[in-house]
Amino acid sequence: MQYVALRAAIHIASVFALYLSVAMLIPALVDLYYGNDDWRVFVISAFFTGGLALAVAMATNGRAPAASPRLGFLVVNLLWLTACLVGAVPLFASSLDLSLADTVFEATSAVTATGATVIQGLDGLPPGLLLWRSILQWIGGLGVIALGLFILPFLRIGGISYFRIESSDIGDKPFDRFSTFSIGLISIYAILTIACGIAYSMAGMPGFDAANHALTTLSTAGFSTHDSSMGFYGENPAILWVSTVFMFIGAMPFSILLLFVVRGRLDALRDPQIRLFTAYLVAFVLVVTLYLRISTERPLLDALTHTAFNFVSLITTTGFATEDYGDWGPFAIAAAFFAMFLGGCSGSTTGGIKAYRFLILFELLANGLRRLVYPNMVLPVRYGDRPVDDAMQRAVVLYISAFLVIWAGITLLLAATGLDFVSAVTSALTALTNVGPGLGPVVGPVGNFASLADFAKWVMALAMLLGRLELLAVLVIFTPIFWRR
Repeated sequence: MQYVALRAAIHIASVFALYLSVAMLIPALVDLYYGNDDWRVFVISAFFTGGLALAVAMATNGRAPAASPRLGFLVVNLLWLTACLVGAVPLFASSLDLSLADTVFEATSAVTATGATVIQGLDGLPPGLLLWRSILQWIGGLGVIALGLFILPFLRIGGISYFRIESSDIGDKPFDRFSTFSIGLISIYAILTIACGIAYSMAGMPGFDAANHALTTLSTAGFSTHDSSMGFYGENPAILWVSTVFMFIGAMPFSILLLFVVRGRLDALRDPQIRLFTAYLVAFVLVVTLYLRISTERPLLDALTHTAFNFVSLITTTGFATEDYGDWGPFAIAAAFFAMFLGGCSGSTTGGIKAYRFLILFELLANGLRRLVYPNMVLPVRYGDRPVDDAMQRAVVLYISAFLVIWAGITLLLAATGLDFVSAVTSALTALTNVGPGLGPVVGPVGNFASLADFAKWVMALAMLLGRLELLAVLVIFTPIFWRR
């Protein structure tokens, strides 16, 4: 059974690699249009990875086994690992002269929609490479949506499934057929990306930059075409507000957005996690804006614009920055540190712990305190007006526990490479939550991860994968019981 499931998972991953190799032709055409010689790199990489993927797909073709958690875990891990390795091929073969650790780090950061980068001189980078990084982030954002809506709920380790009773106010299946739902989901993701690009262009961003930033904004991924990130457009508040709005949209559950857009279901927006996410986001923005206005005497509108942009970017785990918020003062630094934990909604493109987990965790805590007074009380855990089953409660507690333990372990590993404590702590945190920039001069919002040792880059690449796959989906395949009959 294990062999059959592994063969099927490898076959699925190889087919996905074949699609990725075809996608490499898009930046090849862009480089060819701009007269850049790197178009050959993408064509050769496409044929190399495509040929290898086709050979593996043919060798592993066979009758698919029945769907099972074991198969699901294998497929999830191999798909994301394949995407990271295939995405690294053009970067490794390009004119940038990057090491293997650098290329895997950059590709993993792209596919996991983290946004941390080791590449310097983005302003002069070949257009095809800039676009390839953005395409990987856009694909990764779409994969994150599918992960949260379909795969993790099926594996019973997290996520909110909108084909089950756990959704906010949907008694029946939101759509009659899964294929209809999937097509609608991809369509709204693509339409919103196009709308974001048009809005950027209308706000004054050049066309190529608008296309790249649209791909990395809606996917809440954070790669930019400039070393200074969105600080390059820091003097244009219209661009910053466009980005803020679409980062917020990217943090919404896409199944809820689909219900709202296609069926006009205004009541779908009352999902508890949407209300909690909006509440803590608004609270952070208002409090830090007032702090900036009082402590630095910045104009109120300027303080609001930059605070809203940077904190929406942090909380949605996008990773854009307009300036070093480490210079805003101790309170702003503390607020930024805690904002890195939060994340958006389940079924969105964001990373982080996510709002629904906080809702369930607070409910468990409140019930535990009540039972100290009334030990025999029966207190069901609820998500809105829906009961939360034991599997979901267990998944939330396991996730939080694993998160804290792994965060501590990765911090120690990074500190062992010579990183200072603040850089090690926040690098580990931003990798696990897929935020991107950390705090401090090395890995802060205006810093770069290029100076890290190769070992630290490998550790962070692993942490980014762990965070994107919500920890448990990766950890389970290293348990002996997973491979037993």
